[in-house]
Amino acid sequence: MLIVMETVISIQSITKQFGQKQVLKNISLRVNRGDIFGFLGPNGAGKTTTIRCLMDFIRPDSGKLTLLGQDSYSQLILARKEVGYLPAESQLIENWNAKQHINFYNSIRGKDSQAIFKLVRRLDIALDVPVKQMSSGNKQKLSFLLALVGNPKLLILDEPSRGLDPIVQNDIYEILTNYVSEGGTVFISSHNLDEVNRICSNVAIIRQGKIVADKSMKDLKNMKIHFVTVSLNHHDNLHLSSLENIEIIDSNSSKTVFKVHGDINPILHELSNHKLIDLEITHASLEDVFMEYYRS
Repeated sequence: MLIVMETVISIQSITKQFGQKQVLKNISLRVNRGDIFGFLGPNGAGKTTTIRCLMDFIRPDSGKLTLLGQDSYSQLILARKEVGYLPAESQLIENWNAKQHINFYNSIRGKDSQAIFKLVRRLDIALDVPVKQMSSGNKQKLSFLLALVGNPKLLILDEPSRGLDPIVQNDIYEILTNYVSEGGTVFISSHNLDEVNRICSNVAIIRQGKIVADKSMKDLKNMKIHFVTVSLNHHDNLHLSSLENIEIIDSNSSKTVFKVHGDINPILHELSNHKLIDLEITHASLEDVFMEYYRS
């Protein structure tokens, strides 16, 4: 049986330039229904600019955006009514409390989200405390819940767990997982690799305005990168120059440390020709894999 994936976000070859600086360089992405899609990259890579284009706060210089199947700007306005958005910076009204914010969002959505009040209790947010008296953590929790008002079809979240303690982060992850299980889709910008590892199904990494990786989490975790630490008899020498995909990290009189990309068997064959004092081989962590893309 052929399974057809429903595309919720389609970014096709968009570019964006501010003055002389090209911030987005012909980037393309696709997010399918039911994804928790992680969007990662160093500061200044273009993550926020991409999100601002998706939300129509700015428009790309070229390329095409499709949101929930709509592509013209008049249609996108309607589509964004089904998008819950958490910005990087709080947009809360200082003199309002949580209940006033939720009621206001309900009025905009035209839907009565009583389920949000259950989540308010779960996240332990006081309904009657003005925002100006809230802690930064409670402001973040409230901002996150406001994105969920009206049960939108798509969530676009910029660092949702920023500044939250681990227990609350777990609650956020469970809420998002449940939201997706009920048919929702999440596009999340994050610097938290543990967060990405725990909840994301797919990941794109942007660096200097270009997409340098667009993979499933399963494929990322299965990338063949190994760290090898070897100690030889001091009269022995390794000959690595003839081998491909090897990067020397450290070398001194007692040991050599190198990184192997891809098949590790050629280096094992080379090592079999030497008298080893010690050998350690470790698989790269997920953080190591991400850093490969950040630094490349």
